[in-house]
Amino acid sequence: MRIATYNVEWFDALFDEGGQLLDDDEWSGRYNVTRGDQAWALRDVFRALDADIILVVEAPDHKPKRPSTKCLEHFAKFAGIRATTAEIGFPNQTQQELVVLFDPKVVKLRHEPVGHKSGKAGLADAPRFDTVFRWDLDNDQRGDPVRWSKPPLELIVKHRSGFEFRMIGVHAKSKAPHGAKNEVEMMRRAVENRKKQLAQCVWLRQRVEQHLKMHEDLIVLGDFNDGPGLDPYEEALGKSGVEIVAGQDGEAKLFDPSLLMGATMTTSRFKLKGDDYLEALLDFLLVSPDFLDRKPFWRVWHPLRDPEINANKRLRDALLLASDHFPVTLDCEIDLGKKSPV
Repeated sequence: MRIATYNVEWFDALFDEGGQLLDDDEWSGRYNVTRGDQAWALRDVFRALDADIILVVEAPDHKPKRPSTKCLEHFAKFAGIRATTAEIGFPNQTQQELVVLFDPKVVKLRHEPVGHKSGKAGLADAPRFDTVFRWDLDNDQRGDPVRWSKPPLELIVKHRSGFEFRMIGVHAKSKAPHGAKNEVEMMRRAVENRKKQLAQCVWLRQRVEQHLKMHEDLIVLGDFNDGPGLDPYEEALGKSGVEIVAGQDGEAKLFDPSLLMGATMTTSRFKLKGDDYLEALLDFLLVSPDFLDRKPFWRVWHPLRDPEINANKRLRDALLLASDHFPVTLDCEIDLGKKSPV
């Protein structure tokens, strides 16, 4: 089985109000890339991935007359891929949804959120992801309300073999100080955003612990907008958000080999001024311990760092055109004799 996570920059801009793909010469949401060029680049990437399940981060906006799921199913038909069916969790207001495309001949899945609904004040013990978490951001002993702008997508997945597991798709808060007008405000916003991002990861870790205590097989994947050693505030504020989710000393751990490689591995490439680019490790595919018995193999589809991809000019160019992030995949064997107690 192959599972992928892929953040597609401004996927929303490739669809009209009827959910049809815009394969034309108008500009896409990506800098200096037409809608047609991005659409065909994405077609090549999704075909190469050939995944059974693909978490699409920044999926098209979900509207009553133009559901995100409908957009992605139209794209799947255009791309000619096996993953033809889409599932969404809690829609959000950011034009960047969390949606999975999957092959219905290989897996069945459904959105199944966990946790109690909170009031406006929030709960400190892993409330449902579309409600409010209460956490002390300012060390004032009062606690602060924390919300997800993009509530994680919680799924139960059943493979055709009978093996079941849980999957949580994530798009954590960006730490970038958007809108700052000077250096002082930039630092203030950066610290504030990082605290909120860490609080989201504490919340997510609480949910992870609930599943691990029930001995459920679990995959947590997506864009964490964070990684080990990514920014100068990490030393002052503790572990990175993704390390909190993965588990710290004495806790049950989730695993992704990129965590061990730190900043030497990257999953995204952002254009700066001129010909300069910033690369960062933001995207992860974390698995619970039992998955390590299934011969897991991770791959970051980085067009400039993976020699096989770099040698394939069409795929390399497609990955660079399609998005500012690159896919991460996990291949694992499914033991036909084991079922998880979900």
